[in-house]
Parts: sequence; structure tokens; C-alpha cells
Amino acid sequence: MPSTRPMARIDDTARPRLAPHVRMRFDAARGQHALLSPETVWVVNDTGAAIVELCDGRRTVAEIQADLQSRYAHVADGDVHRFLADLVTKHGMEVHRG
Repeated sequence: MPSTRPMARIDDTARPRLAPHVRMRFDAARGQHALLSPETVWVVNDTGAAIVELCDGRRTVAEIQADLQSRYAHVADGDVHRFLADLVTKHGMEVHRG
């Protein structure tokens, strides 16, 4: 069932980081990254894991976007914003402004 929660808005100056109760782990047996919280597991692909690894609360969304675009050829401008907004909506990510 699709979520009916409104999507969070993330701007370029926001400084995202994982919520305190969320950890990222790599499951070697399955070959995939997962975000773990007490009640939820989110499986993320390699690009999602790269985004999460850069979300340290110091880098802005614009800096994260630029870093990813320097590493990968196909990172669309809205992809990072949408990924982070989805995690914020699901309470897996926190965003600090300014």
C-alpha cells in the first residue's frame, strides 16, 4: 500500500544525517546495504548507500549532490533530494537547516 504521508521538502542548504535510531549495515550474505531501525529495515542500492555515507550532518545536500556527480555519470539533480525526502518522511533521516 502506498504511503499517504506528504513528502518532506529538502533544500540545497539542508544538512542531513541518519536519525539516531537508524544504522546502515552491509549484509554480505545477500550482497546488499540496509538501513536498520528498531521497527523497520530499508534495503538500499549502492547509490542509496553512497548518499547515506555522505549524510554526516556537516555536508549540505548541494555538497552531497556535487560529490556524487563527480563520482558517477548519471546522478540526476532531483535524485538525491527525492531519496532524502523519502527517508525523512519515514523518520529514517534528520535534516538540519542552515
